[in-house]
Amino acid sequence: MFEISNETLRLIKRTSRGKEHLKLTVGYLRDNHSVIKIFNENGELHSPEKYQYEIGSITKTFTTSLLSKYVFEKKMSINDSIEKYIEGVKGEDYYPTLLRLATHSSGYSARLPLNKQQYFNLILGLIFGGGDLNKNNPLNMDFNKMKMLIENNKLKEMDYSWKYSNFGISLIGYGLGIVSGEGYWETMNDFLHNELGLLDTYLGTSKNNLHGYGRKNNDCGNWKWNKENLISPAGAISSTADDLLKYAKINMDENRPYLSLCHKKHGSGSKKYDMGLGWSLLKKNNNVIVHGGGTGCFSSFLAIDKEKKVASVVLANYRLGRNDDENIGISLLEGLQKSFILNSN
Repeated sequence: MFEISNETLRLIKRTSRGKEHLKLTVGYLRDNHSVIKIFNENGELHSPEKYQYEIGSITKTFTTSLLSKYVFEKKMSINDSIEKYIEGVKGEDYYPTLLRLATHSSGYSARLPLNKQQYFNLILGLIFGGGDLNKNNPLNMDFNKMKMLIENNKLKEMDYSWKYSNFGISLIGYGLGIVSGEGYWETMNDFLHNELGLLDTYLGTSKNNLHGYGRKNNDCGNWKWNKENLISPAGAISSTADDLLKYAKINMDENRPYLSLCHKKHGSGSKKYDMGLGWSLLKKNNNVIVHGGGTGCFSSFLAIDKEKKVASVVLANYRLGRNDDENIGISLLEGLQKSFILNSN
């Protein structure tokens, strides 16, 4: 019998304090069995409801999962230049490969597709919870803007140091939509529902989505996405804790062999993590793959230990404090790992 540790519960309690409308979903997968718990500012809720959250950048792992499928099927090559899939870019320049885009080593600025002032305003809004940035999706890009940004941001043919890039992953998504002939939006929804079997996971938001809330407990609603917004591959998916744990199990089992390409180390990342395709790999144990996400008023984190077959997920309808979702998720995962070791002995 596994019990969430006092340390994890302490982190949950601290994170929940003062958030009047919080639905903090914390879930884990162990022995092929998933457990979901929901907390508000007063403690655990006993609710059977499946809450739908914006999962932000966890979307990137779905985009790179579909990329790995297309590479496995020889529809694309990981070493293809993105130029191959974007009509009309100037052929004499260098454009990054899918591999460099998927490992955030392409050299594209972290602020793209925003300009410096827009990016500064976004960061301020996310940190301090003010203004319309929490209510309205500031990330928007059509084809003409994408093409202009590619042509104006000249890069060298080299592996740049790790720089997290919404723009880079979005270019991969655009390429996937070109190869399928259906566009990213339809192609990804088909992949989510018919390939992965995640029926409560979809691009954009619906009337079933929880509303997000700001630091002053103000209703932020949901960020709006649509198929014309070409940044969608970097952050547009909504999901539930149940579906994300199903997704974790799919990644653990690798019964879709193409996913193993995402889990291999392809480059260096931040201080704590190496890079797979889309996924971050814990440096001290590359069997642990993780990704976090955030939109205006939502936070998410998913961690998977492929070796010990355990996973944790954290979802909140608030933009949590710095690393709060990751701290809860990693603490929970570490408890699951210890439990596995004790049971193995």
